[in-house]
Amino acid sequence: MERTTLRRIRQRKAENKIYLCAPVNALVEGIYEQNIPLAEIKKHGDLGLGTFNDLDGEMMMVDGEIFRVGSDGKVNQVTDESIRTPFACAVKFEPATNEALNEELSYNEFLKWMIDLMPSPNIFYAFRITGDFTYVKTRSVPKQENYRPLVEVAKEQPTFEFNRVHGQMVGFYTPAFMASLNVPGVHLHFLTDDKSSGGHLLECRPRHIKLELQYLYTLELSLPSSLDFLTWDFQRDIGQDLDKAEK
Repeated sequence: MERTTLRRIRQRKAENKIYLCAPVNALVEGIYEQNIPLAEIKKHGDLGLGTFNDLDGEMMMVDGEIFRVGSDGKVNQVTDESIRTPFACAVKFEPATNEALNEELSYNEFLKWMIDLMPSPNIFYAFRITGDFTYVKTRSVPKQENYRPLVEVAKEQPTFEFNRVHGQMVGFYTPAFMASLNVPGVHLHFLTDDKSSGGHLLECRPRHIKLELQYLYTLELSLPSSLDFLTWDFQRDIGQDLDKAEK
């Protein structure tokens, strides 16, 4: 890593943090009600993603506005800040760099391109990606009852495909050693430019995009106070379940 990059990291370290309202392992185990209001999430950032109580849709926050992608793939803006979530992560988005991509890449090539932009695999990053995509595939899981493991829910997820679409993605990179707290690796949600469709990203082929990147060095984790969370045994390794559920 170059000295100039290290200097920039040290200078901005205190300004950049990621907030998690709950660890992701609770969601993987099937705890879908934590009753954390969206008002609390918005205190901690203006860009983020997550879900809603009972796993009722995919959440995406852009410029402080929260959107819900339902299991039908349709989007509505959520203005009621009393609506609750079992899991969300947010940042006050202040990108340190931005990069342009002006060629079509496969999904694996796109992920490699993103990861190559990161100076280290051992910190968090936040992304906002805007532009044109040849192809996008997303999902949004149907509303669920508590305690059904996420890996089982994901087997029934509706998926949606888009061709020649303009839109934006927001998301995060999480180091592998933080896998019990947040989805490890790259995790993105997609929203079409007209804010009519979107979801959790499964695959894409970008062709002309701008990527804004923020380095995140501080993690703020809020532990839920629900009875389910306080009494659950979290010793099980959720790695394989999380990998299957997210991909």
